[in-house]
Parts: sequence; structure tokens; C-alpha cells
Amino acid sequence: MEAHVLPAIATVLVWWGATGTILYLDRLPPHTFRASLLAATAILVASLLLLHGTRDDASLAGAYLAFVGAIGVWAWQEVGFLLGYVTGPRRLPCPPGSRGWNRARLAFATILHHEIAVVLLAAAVVYATWGGANLTGLWTFLVLWAMRQSAKLNLFFGVRNLGSEFLPGHLDYLQTYFLRRPFNPLLPFSILLPAVAAGWVWHAALASADGAQSASLSIIGTLLALAALEHVFMLLPLSTLGLWRWGSDATGAARAEGRR
Repeated sequence: MEAHVLPAIATVLVWWGATGTILYLDRLPPHTFRASLLAATAILVASLLLLHGTRDDASLAGAYLAFVGAIGVWAWQEVGFLLGYVTGPRRLPCPPGSRGWNRARLAFATILHHEIAVVLLAAAVVYATWGGANLTGLWTFLVLWAMRQSAKLNLFFGVRNLGSEFLPGHLDYLQTYFLRRPFNPLLPFSILLPAVAAGWVWHAALASADGAQSASLSIIGTLLALAALEHVFMLLPLSTLGLWRWGSDATGAARAEGRR
């Protein structure tokens, strides 16, 4: 079971640690944002090189390294977006009374540059891993991308738990494009599909006799399970910020220190 349990634990820890680090950086004083983006860009370049360097590495180490590389690429767009550098041409609240396609058009304008950036990053990941035997990094990025798009759509259509506490103050206007509703028709599919996919991937992982392939499948299966869980939390009237209290508490202390 080590071939399955250890990759799952590693996936959860990397996901948890990366999210907390980004949360910390996004809530530091604005004068730190440029340095944070430059650091994220350096990590992006290193991560793409890592993905390219491990594309033919079908070993257990190659699976782990490709996963870390994909997380490094994904982290750049998260940092760029939440710091406010890569969002969209519209940075205003949703006008009162906006409905239907007009509201959708305005909402998309707030994240247009971000969406373009993700497409370009996906193309870079595909290029870096093209023709390789190790597709762990590519599948990691694609799962993160698909489920993030699903989360955005659900926030737009309306959920009970908006997770607005994760947005830094300079992006508060984005909350005006969210809807608070107990339910929307997309949400069940957003939970069911990744859950079924996770079960299928985990079944393949358990059936595999190849240690590296088993680890790779376990990583992807764990990510899909986390994606389904993220959407379940949208149904619940509770905050998950406590999972990253270490990041938010440290940021609060840093802000207080910066005001002195």
C-alpha cells in the first residue's frame, strides 16, 4: 500500500502547503507584491524546465518531480491573479441589476487576462511534456485547470459557501459577481464527475504492478478527490480558512508590523 498511500499523502501536503503559502503572500503589504511575482516567475521557469527534464523519466522519482513541476506552474497563475497583476480589463463591481448574458460578459471581463494566461501556461506544459513517457505533470495541470473552471462557474451560478474570505482586499469587487444560493444545477455534476473519475483512477492505480505508474495514478486520483471535496464545501455554511490558519495568522502579524 505504500505505493498508493505515500503519493496520496504527498499530494495533500503539497496542495495544502502551496495553498497556504500563496494565501500568505497575497495578504502581505502591497509593496511586497512585485518581489512575490518575480519569485513566482522564477519558480515558473524552473518548473517548466523540470517538466521538460522529466518528460522521459518513467521512474517513481520522475512522477513526484513532474507533479511538483506542475504545481509550480499552476502556482504562478494563482499568485499573479490574487496579487492583482493578471486579472482582467474590468476592475469594477457588478452594476446593480445586471442579469443574464450582460452579467456573464462583465464577469468574464474581470478575469479575461487570467484565462488567457492559463491557456498559455497549459500550452507551455503540453510543449514541455510533448512526446514524453511521464505525463504526471500534464495530467496534474489539466485536473487543476478543469476543476478551477468548474469552481468559477459554480460561484457565478450560486453556491451557499462563496469562500470569499480567500480573496484579498484588493479583489473584493469580484465578490459582486458571485451569487449566494443553496444550490445550482451544475454543482451535483461538479461533485459527481471528479468523484467518479477519482474512483476510476484509483482503481487503475491499485491494479497497476508498476510502482511509478501506480504513484502517478495515485497522485491524480488524490487531486480529483480533493477537487470533489472542494465542491462539497461549497454546499456547507462553514469556512475552510482554518485549514491554513498558519498562513493567515502570520500575514495578519506581518500587516500589523508593517503599519507601525
